Formats: sequence, structure tokens, C-alpha cells
Amino acid sequence: MKKMLFVTVASTVFLAAPAFAQTPADFYKGKTVDMVIGFSVGGGYDVYARTVARFMGEQIPGKPRIVPKNMTGAGSRVAANFVYNVAPKDGTVLATADQSMPLEQAVGDAGITFDTRKFTWIGTPIFENNTLVTWHTSPVKTVEDAKRLEVAVGATGFNTSAQYPQVMNSLLGTKFKIIMGYPGGNEINLAMENGEVAGRGSNNWTSWKSTKPDWIRDKKINILVQIGLTKAADLPDVPLLMDLAKNEDDRLALKLVSAPPMVGRPVFSTPNVPDDRTKALRDAFDATMKDPAFLEEAKKTGLDINPIGGVELQKIVADIIDTPKPVRDRLASILSLIDRDKK
Repeated sequence: MKKMLFVTVASTVFLAAPAFAQTPADFYKGKTVDMVIGFSVGGGYDVYARTVARFMGEQIPGKPRIVPKNMTGAGSRVAANFVYNVAPKDGTVLATADQSMPLEQAVGDAGITFDTRKFTWIGTPIFENNTLVTWHTSPVKTVEDAKRLEVAVGATGFNTSAQYPQVMNSLLGTKFKIIMGYPGGNEINLAMENGEVAGRGSNNWTSWKSTKPDWIRDKKINILVQIGLTKAADLPDVPLLMDLAKNEDDRLALKLVSAPPMVGRPVFSTPNVPDDRTKALRDAFDATMKDPAFLEEAKKTGLDINPIGGVELQKIVADIIDTPKPVRDRLASILSLIDRDKK
């Protein structure tokens, strides 16, 4: 009887073993992984995501092919909603979307129909300050100028590109007119060149250096303010947004709106990715950030690499959302003034 029981149990374990023994390498071998990009082709998020995608597949066990796919709309919320609610939860979908999503959730934005804490954060290749700029022909060349003169700035949606000018209007007395609805940063750049708008509400300083180095060299843009928790080393004379606060309450609100640059150009996946695949993806991202071929390509493209890994990035997102409620509520009341239908 004992012998029969042993045979039965052993057979059951043997038959069940393949279902439980599938490694990440087994799973990913021969597969295609989508990289969903929430903005249009050619902007900062797109360039970083495509560069990561070119090299990260080689670092994932099983070496799947990573295919970039642009999915624009609502300042990248269309892409984020797809990843959260529709995409398979098996680790075959990666994505990048606007760094301000955790902040938008923190201030209770009704348009965020997902919990950013539940995304599986894989890492960011860069965290660096954002900037608000005007075109060189604009009479507004400093924050003080923007307090005296109205200036139209382009925004892709209810994200940093609209949030920064609105916060500055409310707390500093600037007169930015926010023009919403551009599908990506490239379109705002064209609008500045064509005179449709006179400024851009937000762009990462590294992205300016990589995508428009000639604009910096030829002084085509005026950098009014940088948004982050410390100054960029090569922008020593450009004021930090939170340093312009008039009082401590304003400083706390400006510090909260300045935190998302730490999220950088993030790479994340769906909620509920199996733990072993989450670790495989995070390890692959970390390895990519040290890959000499990747670093050489980034250098050629003009991309700065200053990465944060997935575990730390997951905590940064949670910390933004868990900011004390009085600070979140004050910022929420300011951001509620943004006219989302203004185009």
C-alpha cells in the first residue's frame, strides 16, 4: 500500500512539475515583448524607450525581441490605461508614460483610472530636471518677464507640461496661457518654430541636449526655470522652481510638483507580473544600463544615462502618492484651475 502511495504521489509531482518549473528563459524564448510608448515618435520619452528596447532584449533570459509601439493620446494616459487594464499581465508588455502620473494620482485627478503603485516598475535610464522654456523671439526671457507679459505655452495634456505653468501662475503670479492637446513634444517644438505658441510647458533638460543640441548652442530657447529637487550641474544660473516660493506652504507645494523628475523616463510593466519575471526584467534593465554597446549608442545619440532601478523606482512612486494630505490637497486645488478644454 505504501509503495502504491509513493508511486501515485511521485507520478503526480512528475506530471505537475513542468507547469511549475517554467523559468523566465523558458517563457521568453521565441516571444515578442511590446514596448508601448505613450508619446509620438522623436520626443524624449520615445528616444529613450527605443534605445532601451534595442538592447534590453538581449539581457532578458530567453532573449525575446522588444518591439516599440507608439500609442499617443491624453498626455500618455491612453497608453497607461491600456497597460493597466487591457495588456496581458504576464511580462510581455513594457511601457513608458509621463513621469507625472504618480503626482496626478496623489492630487486626486479623476482622469487617472489606475493605481500607479500597482504598475511593475522596471527602472528609468535617466532622472534629471525638467525645464520650462520660451522661444528666442519671445519677449519673455525670465520668470520676472512672465509675471508682466502673457505668453502661450504648449502642453501635451494634464501632465507636467500643463502643471508647471499653472502652478507658477497660481503661486508666483506668472501669466502663462496653456494650450493643450499636442500629441508629443515634437509637435510643440514645431509650434514654437511656427509661432503658434511661444513656449513649452515642460521638457527634460537631458532631452533638450540630446534632441535639440543646436537649439541650445544657438540660444534658440530661453530656459526660465528648472524643476527638480537639486540644480542640474550644467544649469547653475537657472533657478529651481521650489526656490522661488514666497512662503513655506508654497515651498511644500512646489517641492511636491518638483518630485516627478525622479521618475525620469520610466520603463514599467502591467500589474501582477509573476515575481520571477519581474526580477528577470529588472535585472535585465540593470544589466542594460551597464552594457558597453548600450552606453556607446546612448553617447552617440546624446542621451545621458543616470539610472534608477526598479525596486527604488517603485518606492519613489509610492512616496509621491503618500505625501501628507494637506500638501496634496493644496496642490490639487491649484491644478484644478487648468482648463483642459483650452486648445
